Amino acid sequence: MTTLLSRPAESGHRADDTTAPTPRLRRFARGPETDPRFARPALLGLLAATALLYLWNLTASGYGNEFYAAAVQAGTQSWKAWLFGSLDSGNAITVDKPPGALWVATAFARVFGFSGFSVLVPQALMGVASVGLLHAAVKRTSGPAAGLIAGAVLALTPVAVLMFRFNNPDALLVLLLVAAAYCVVRALEEAGPKWLVLVGTAIGFAFLTKMLQAFLVLPAFALVYLVAAPTGLGRRVAHLARALAAVVVSAGWYVALVELWPADSRPYIGGSTDNSLLELALGYNGLGRVLGGEGNGGGGGGANTGFGGETGLLRMFNTAFGSEISWLLPAALIALVGGLWLTRRAPRTDRTRAALLLWGGWLVVTALVFSHMGGTTHPYYAVALAPAIAALVGVAGRELWRGRASFAPRAWLAGMIAATATWDHVLLAREADYLPWLKFVIAAVGLALTTALLVGVENTRRTATILLTAAVLVLGLGGAAYAVTTSAQAHSGSIPTSGPTSGAMGGPGGTSTGSTGVADLLATSTAKWAAAVSGSQTAAGLELQSGKAVIAIGGWSGTDDAPTFEQFTAAVAAGEIDYYVVGGQGGGRGGSDSSAGEIATWVAANHTATTVGDSTVYDLTP
Repeated sequence: MTTLLSRPAESGHRADDTTAPTPRLRRFARGPETDPRFARPALLGLLAATALLYLWNLTASGYGNEFYAAAVQAGTQSWKAWLFGSLDSGNAITVDKPPGALWVATAFARVFGFSGFSVLVPQALMGVASVGLLHAAVKRTSGPAAGLIAGAVLALTPVAVLMFRFNNPDALLVLLLVAAAYCVVRALEEAGPKWLVLVGTAIGFAFLTKMLQAFLVLPAFALVYLVAAPTGLGRRVAHLARALAAVVVSAGWYVALVELWPADSRPYIGGSTDNSLLELALGYNGLGRVLGGEGNGGGGGGANTGFGGETGLLRMFNTAFGSEISWLLPAALIALVGGLWLTRRAPRTDRTRAALLLWGGWLVVTALVFSHMGGTTHPYYAVALAPAIAALVGVAGRELWRGRASFAPRAWLAGMIAATATWDHVLLAREADYLPWLKFVIAAVGLALTTALLVGVENTRRTATILLTAAVLVLGLGGAAYAVTTSAQAHSGSIPTSGPTSGAMGGPGGTSTGSTGVADLLATSTAKWAAAVSGSQTAAGLELQSGKAVIAIGGWSGTDDAPTFEQFTAAVAAGEIDYYVVGGQGGGRGGSDSSAGEIATWVAANHTATTVGDSTVYDLTP
């Protein structure tokens, strides 16, 4: 190689390499020499297509979820608001989640300027990165073809398309969980603690994104390392202890910072009962979500299970969750069982079985928790299942396909195809006016393919190509159609849905743009807070329209004790709040005995109301 690089040009002329690709570029385009020639171009094509799907017409959704968009705007105006995830730049109260996702979005907004695009584009890029990382993780255990299948399935899962084009925290959560799974795969190869420390770090930051939901993958990660790592049991346990320490450190530093920071010098922790981030994690965003109970309205309104349907094993298949995530869920479950059967006699450290335990454990534990959550449960939570489903289809599908010369692997494959064709027909029938012909095409191709696999056909390259093409049509067509439809729609509010249905849900958590006249009035304010209003959603809308800080009295649910009556009246006396706007969305349910009710009564008794547009506004200036 050295001779080739240093060989001089002949006949006194310089070699003209300006039109030839550099060796580094060639290696990038070709990929590793051990890969099939199609692998790297196919991966680049997959990532490019994913980027197009997630970025196309992204600005149609405006600010997406105004609740989080307003917090991003506040973070561009105040570093303290960025650190704590405040809803307003005056730092009265935070959003009801930790600020991990807001840190990323605010960084983009500070660099590129605050806009709907700068708020949403990080989510799309996280989606592309998640597809790439999932491909890399699956490829290391099962080869490039399986990696491409897994990446494509994730990219085209309807709820993934939805959430990677939206600014809820779930996009970053999925990216961090996939990154952690990739590190588990690397740790299984080397049996060293280095990669497990990175696993713990990723999980810790996932906790700072969506709290205890990040921990649902930990049982699968720990199990697969205990079972399959190529080292002694004692070392396996010691390595896992280091990973646990990494989780504690990477999540705990921020919890400690918030708990030790003087409470009167930081915003109130929205959603908590005692201004504590730890209580928020264990209560409202922890056991409150699982067990339900009063006060767990969640960051999207409604009480308990109304948005997710009845609890039970079939919840992921109901009308709320089904079209979001379940297109390939039956196939993934069959693939898991079939793959474990196929590898039943493999050595303890077998990579394929380890991959099945990793992704299967992720899927089963997370799905069971979601299926039995008694608190607020939204269908878009199911995006956390998408990487596991995609990986199982890729890993087990590839192994079963390799063994297709035998009847048993073909039977498992036939089961995957038949289950998918049948279930896709059911899902498509729920939207009778949506591509009515599609369910019949999938059913017909599925029946033919299932029959061919069970009966057996000549094992030639041409036959294999036909079967693979048919399998792709059956397994991917229904979900892909919903995915493309999802990308073509605008989504707003805080309870978005995929497919041909409405892109937003109203009620608490729906979009609240507020009165234009009120926003114009607030834009002239120079006070610390231009106004106060009951509830976070209306406050967020006014902030986005006026560019000014607005106090959300009572936080998301209207029941947070922030600000207290004493704090509010002191701020008014100090000239820190100019106006009080009557009404509000997503709040004000505290009643007359709550801070919100007491404040409203005091304002009405001591200040004069005026009408601005269609809103009642009190001037609080001294």
